[in-house]
Amino acid sequence: MPPRPTKAVIPAAGLGTRFLPATKATPKEMLPVVDKPAIQYVVEEAVSAGLDDVLMVTGRNKRPLEDHFDRNYELESALLKKGDEDRLSRVQESSDLATMHYVRQGDPKGLGHAVLCAAPHVGDEPFAVLLGDDLIDPRDPLLARMVEIQERHGGSVIALMEVAPEQIHLYGCAAVEATEEGDVVKVTDLVEKPDVADAPSTYAIIGRYVLDPHVFGVLRETEPGRGGEIQLTDALQQLAADEKVGGPVHGVVFEGRRYDTGDRGDYLRAIVRLACEREDLGPDFKAWLRSYVTGSDPVRAS
Repeated sequence: MPPRPTKAVIPAAGLGTRFLPATKATPKEMLPVVDKPAIQYVVEEAVSAGLDDVLMVTGRNKRPLEDHFDRNYELESALLKKGDEDRLSRVQESSDLATMHYVRQGDPKGLGHAVLCAAPHVGDEPFAVLLGDDLIDPRDPLLARMVEIQERHGGSVIALMEVAPEQIHLYGCAAVEATEEGDVVKVTDLVEKPDVADAPSTYAIIGRYVLDPHVFGVLRETEPGRGGEIQLTDALQQLAADEKVGGPVHGVVFEGRRYDTGDRGDYLRAIVRLACEREDLGPDFKAWLRSYVTGSDPVRAS
C-alpha cells in the first residue's frame, strides 16, 4: 500500500486578468464568494479530505493570501472586547484550518512548473493538487474519493467531468477505459485542449489531482507545450503511457456540484447558488431574487 497523501499543493500565482480591474491590487483567489474568499473554500476541501499540510505556490502581489491564513491579533482583540464571539470565531477559523506553507513560483511557466516548485516540500510521497478556480461543493466529497482510489491502486488520479463536445477544446481531455467501478476509469491518453475533431472523448480534466511523486521527475524532462508552458497534462500523459514510471493513471468521473470561479459569469452564479443555500441568507435572498427576476422588485421597477 502506498502512503496516504497528507499534503496539498494549491497553485496561486496567476494574474487574474479576466477580473481586472478588481484584481489589479487584490489576488483573484481573495475575491469573495459570499463572505469567504474563494481560496478558503479550497483549503477547507483539502482539510476535509485529510490533507492538513498545505503548500501555496504564489507569485508577486500575493501577500494577502498569507495574511488571510495568519493571525490578526489587532482585529481579534477588538472583536473580543466587543464580545462579538461569532465574528471572532469566523476570523480565527482560517488561521486554524491547516499548517500553511508558501513558495514563490518566480517565472510563470505553466501549471506543470508550478507543481514542480512543490517538489522540495512534498518529497517522495503522493500529494494532491487543487486549482483555486474550481470550487467543489462540500456535500460532494470528490477529493476524498480520489484519495481512496489512489490508496487502492497507487499511481495518480485525476478528476474528470463529462462536457458537451463543443466545450472540450477548453480543457485537457482524457482517453479512458471502463473499470468495474462506475465512477472510476483507467486513463490511457491525455491531450491538452484538443480540437473538437481530435478529442478522444468528452471527459474533461477539472482542477483536482492526486499525484504520484514520480511526476516530478517527468516534469523536469517535459518540454514547454501548448502556450509555451510546461503542461501538467503532458507529464501525466507520459505516466499513463508507461506505468513502470510512476504507476497507472485513473480518473474519477465527477457528477456533483462544481462552481467555476475563473469565469465572471460562473463566478456570479456560484455566489448566487451558495447564498441561496445558506440558512442565514437563503430565505430572504431567494425571496428577493424571485421578485427581481419577475420584475416586481421595487428598486428595479423604479
